[in-house]
Amino acid sequence: MIETAQSPTAAARSPLAASWRRSIERHGLDPAAVRPVERVDDSALSQRREALDRFLRVAGPKIDQLFGLVGNSGCGVVLTDENGIVLDQRCAAADAAIFQDWGLWSGADWSEAAEGTNGIGTCLTEKRQVTIHRDEHFFLRNIGMSCMDAPIFGPDGTLLGALDVSSARADQTEGFNRLIAATVAQTARAIEADVFRAVFPKARIVTAENEDAALLAIDSHDLVIGATRGARRAFGLEPSGDLKPRPASDLFGREDEARGFEKAERAAVLRALARAEGNVSEAARALGIGRATLYRRMKRLGIGE
Repeated sequence: MIETAQSPTAAARSPLAASWRRSIERHGLDPAAVRPVERVDDSALSQRREALDRFLRVAGPKIDQLFGLVGNSGCGVVLTDENGIVLDQRCAAADAAIFQDWGLWSGADWSEAAEGTNGIGTCLTEKRQVTIHRDEHFFLRNIGMSCMDAPIFGPDGTLLGALDVSSARADQTEGFNRLIAATVAQTARAIEADVFRAVFPKARIVTAENEDAALLAIDSHDLVIGATRGARRAFGLEPSGDLKPRPASDLFGREDEARGFEKAERAAVLRALARAEGNVSEAARALGIGRATLYRRMKRLGIGE
């Protein structure tokens, strides 16, 4: 693995090899080094958790659901901030000692700078979903683990943290890891969507059915005031930070050129009306909006009463 990481052509071809190269050359780490996982003190951990309180409260139920799916197979679930510091974790009581020995516990630093190539740190560095299987880890003491990770982005498009599922089962295959990885990614996108809705509680949320959690927040003046990272990429908006308000119609296009979110919105309204057998008041209740709002939306979308 060290020889692979030191090969420039391999590093160019392989993200894993590139991560190993960063671990050696940028961070000055030795894969054979024997030292415990670094950890921030309780005061620093409390400050980090307080700063991300809403994120943690929204993510908590989703983490519970994920752990309910993977916990019986000996896996643990970890949530970190954007620096790789573990803020929350779940594991079975019988496995707690194992996860503590690994350092997969609150306050631990799993950044790539501290731990070299690993699921959490490499996911955060590359801002993408990764799986690091056993001896793909940089440090020898971590090669018993398989780690499946996905990044979580905030309502402003910036990185919030990473969602991790780790396991030390020797019989856990790469195929099984792929199934877990898909569930981790799905959960991460669900957390993004829930956090986005919590930040824009009074806005109309328009959602596109895709894997990128592409959501737009639209105010009462029909201005787009918020967009998830997936929506920003889909519509060519500011990649991160404050979003310049713009009319929703500028993104959706004219009625005769309906596309993207307008198609999804039109389909949602038509489904609600169909289920309500044409009763506009009942359809509005199902959509969580007022009757007058639904009439305005129908008119804009060209849906006759």
